[in-house]
Amino acid sequence: MSCEVSWFSALCDDDYEFLGQPDPLLKSSWEHCRDIVLAAESGGFDNILLPSGYALGIDTTAFAAAIAVLTRRIRLLMAVRVGEAWPPQLTRQIATLDRIAGGRLTVNIISSDLPGQTLASAPRYARTAEVMLALKSLLNGERIEVDSEHYTFAVDPPGVTTVSGKCPPLYFGGLSPDARDASAKAADVYLMWPDTMPAVQAILDDMRARAAAYGRTLKFGYRVHVVVRDTEAEARTAADRLLSKLDAATGDAIRAKSLDATSVGVKRQAELRDAAADGYVEDNLWTGIGRARSGCGAAIVGDPDQVLAKLQAYQAMGIEAFILSGYPHAAEADLFARHVLPRMTHGPLLP
Repeated sequence: MSCEVSWFSALCDDDYEFLGQPDPLLKSSWEHCRDIVLAAESGGFDNILLPSGYALGIDTTAFAAAIAVLTRRIRLLMAVRVGEAWPPQLTRQIATLDRIAGGRLTVNIISSDLPGQTLASAPRYARTAEVMLALKSLLNGERIEVDSEHYTFAVDPPGVTTVSGKCPPLYFGGLSPDARDASAKAADVYLMWPDTMPAVQAILDDMRARAAAYGRTLKFGYRVHVVVRDTEAEARTAADRLLSKLDAATGDAIRAKSLDATSVGVKRQAELRDAAADGYVEDNLWTGIGRARSGCGAAIVGDPDQVLAKLQAYQAMGIEAFILSGYPHAAEADLFARHVLPRMTHGPLLP
């Protein structure tokens, strides 16, 4: 079984040696995030997530344009906060960036609000689905006319096209019913955060059924941290070290200030932490990382055989893409690239 294996470049100020302890050397900057991407490319990763936020770190679109000309093989998974974008302009940005990258652009759709505004879940995800469908039509060369609660425009496809002449793959995730429906209707790759094996299987079953109701099929991706060392004991020690300077109040403050702190997915990550008496909610799945960050809050922790076996178990369930990360990101990418990645059959996720 082949899968896409991606890494993560910390554009959103999410790189640490000790979680919750900012390090000036690991702060988001052009130089630091560039070096993570270049290390991931030389290490053999297929894609790299370029995250986005309007309050933290550096701008994703500008970074994607700059890093595209410094890389040759690795795909770029650019995160887009669609609540802040006008679809026709976003279409031209994506097509232009894909041209700069030589056809290597993929897009992570984020169902965001405008800064300072808040939409309820149902209309926000309905708007997100509209954006995804508009992007697909325009980037596939079709004229569209939209007159909805959220947008009114009638536009021809942009003069600039992607290298393929098609819309790049759209990666999208969310655990609420509204998010699941938007993904089933319009996404290409449904992304999940860490969960127990039975819960992952239940999500896969549900999403396959939802997509089928729209006459569609989905590919599935899994976003998770990793801590891999020569032995399981060393990996557990490395995981514990990440939290060795974190106090509960600091962790609470970090999670509370996140833009998605009250989402269904974040609440599920908290449930997993609460269910893990020793930090491990099941074999090799450690929830400690979620004490110092919102969002994806668990890591696969173990020796190379254990980490590989865990990833292969997800593959057997139908996961075709992994978005991995670890702290510090450049160092953990190197460890994974040396100990696990050569043993995986992997490559860019095909349409």
